[in-house]
Amino acid sequence: MKKHQSTALGRSMARFFQEYLPALRGMSHHTIRSYRDTMVLFLRFAAAETKGSVESIDVSDINADRIGSFLTSLEVERGNSIATRNARLAAMHTFARFLISEHPEHMDNLQMVLTLPFKRGARVAPVEYLEEPEIKSVLACIDRRTPSGRRDYALFSLMFNTGARVQEILNLRICDLRLVSPCQVRLHGKGNKVRLCPIWRNTAQLLQELINTQHPPSDNPAEQRVFLNDRGTPLTRFGVRYLLRKYVDMAAREESTLAEKSIHPHSLRHTTAIHLLKAGVDIATISQWLGHSGLNVTMRYARADIDMKRQALEQVFPDVMSSTKNQTIIAYDGGMLGWLRRL
Repeated sequence: MKKHQSTALGRSMARFFQEYLPALRGMSHHTIRSYRDTMVLFLRFAAAETKGSVESIDVSDINADRIGSFLTSLEVERGNSIATRNARLAAMHTFARFLISEHPEHMDNLQMVLTLPFKRGARVAPVEYLEEPEIKSVLACIDRRTPSGRRDYALFSLMFNTGARVQEILNLRICDLRLVSPCQVRLHGKGNKVRLCPIWRNTAQLLQELINTQHPPSDNPAEQRVFLNDRGTPLTRFGVRYLLRKYVDMAAREESTLAEKSIHPHSLRHTTAIHLLKAGVDIATISQWLGHSGLNVTMRYARADIDMKRQALEQVFPDVMSSTKNQTIIAYDGGMLGWLRRL
């Protein structure tokens, strides 16, 4: 019985590394190697704890208690940093999520693994942002046939467009908008600093339609807030957070990667910064775009997108680094450690 379960875990592991990570998640070869190293370390640790062989490890051994002990051993015995410890935990979280679909009979144990928290104190916190397919999925979930849906679509389009702080968006008045060429918005940032930000023509059209159809008559319409709730009063930060959470949860049904991210309104600001960086915009311009007090604040985005750096490195040394698109399929032969080493 034990041998059968071990073989099932091995087969699941093979699908995880050769199908799920590269094809379904689109992870880079570098990330897959990092996950592989985590799995090798964990299998050795679990075998030592159970006083058995690596091949005797089964799905039931992927549990919160064992992984918690594993993480402690990384810090205490191997001297790993908090950042490394958290990276190992991220790999185990991803593997546990995958195993839930492969072995639903172990769902309770595996869901407990997902409750293991990342440890605070890592020097650089990860920057949570949305990739382009995720942005499209979130916007596609908004029902633009309704007045509130058209408002929400304009709201989040503007946030993605400008990278503005949520309060800067909520403070916008109609007089802050220029909706004819050159289209732009006037943002009132921290310390009463004002900056102009260009917007796409499509965004300008969405805002114009919103103003034309959803703003009540006023003696001074130019001073009206742009984004109002269903009662005609200014939308709040809480309201924006609620709306974003709703649409992200809906989009996660199609884009599974969204379920693994903690997305909040400030994540849209991060998203704009990262995509400007990917487009080749220099750090100084991004800093001015976002209204940062100095370049040191913006520099974290230059450190954030490891996949972008990896792609650049592959262009410089194309023969040294292999791509996951050309990954060789290695048949699983029943020996988990040996198979992992050959990846």
